[in-house]
Amino acid sequence: MKLVFAGTPEVAVPALDALIDSERHEVAAVVTRPDAPAGRGRRLVASPVAQRAEEAGIEVLKPARPRDEDFLERLREIGPDCCPVVAYGALLPRVALDVPAHGWVNLHFSLLPAWRGAAPVQHAVMAGDEITGASTFLIEEGLDSGPVYGTVTEAVRPTDTSGDLLTRLALAGAGLLVATMDGIEDGTLKAVPQPADGVSLAPKINVEDVRVDWSAPALRVDRVVRGATPAPGAWTLFRGERLKLVQVALAPERADLGLAPGSLAVGKNSVHVGTGSHPVELLWVQAQGKKPMRAADWARGVRIADGETVGA
Repeated sequence: MKLVFAGTPEVAVPALDALIDSERHEVAAVVTRPDAPAGRGRRLVASPVAQRAEEAGIEVLKPARPRDEDFLERLREIGPDCCPVVAYGALLPRVALDVPAHGWVNLHFSLLPAWRGAAPVQHAVMAGDEITGASTFLIEEGLDSGPVYGTVTEAVRPTDTSGDLLTRLALAGAGLLVATMDGIEDGTLKAVPQPADGVSLAPKINVEDVRVDWSAPALRVDRVVRGATPAPGAWTLFRGERLKLVQVALAPERADLGLAPGSLAVGKNSVHVGTGSHPVELLWVQAQGKKPMRAADWARGVRIADGETVGA
């Protein structure tokens, strides 16, 4: 089939590569978000998908809005059979959805109808899901509500960050997307409506959403930190400034140090914080304006006094 691929961030690149390498399909063009400011100089930088497409000699379309007439006209000129999508980042209007004969097929990183929305992997980690996966579905005008072509499953490991899990899902999902394109072309794959039960939502997670509540159980603290890593990054306050929590570990439940929620206990090579249950150990932190460092080194540098706390 002739394809126009839509995607923007690094997580979409494995799927683009898999489609480029496919012997059955032609990626005629790529649709991505416009260049965005990045780095200290805030100069405009092309998206990872745009950079990969340019390396492969593929036409790149960067509409400000997918309803722009110039973009729609070019899309009609290309005449794609199908438009596979991975993390494009903009809503597609009906006028665009109607262009390809087989529609726009999205690779979504959850087992739909669970975790519909912008941040399915982060929510899966924070919720403590043991199994998640990826789904391909036909895009409709609703939020991730279209009929599903196929799924792959992936175990959530006890120490997974959302970044770890998303990396594995991007690779597994790339194969699923190619297989979905194959099945659509063959006519052997039919989309199945999502069940009405089991719907959960995964809205975008902002910085304010991942301020750690030290009165919560240790397990919840650990999940929030892992789910918010690498972005937007869980945090707390220390001496009135933000302290980013890069990595924590669950202390053994028997390691009751008598710590109230938010209270610090500094050892020779360890830093523990009290929670609503048993303590967690801080492994890596990042002070405001500093690079990430081992928590024990940070604690020595700031000279934590007896009775000091985080969170307030």
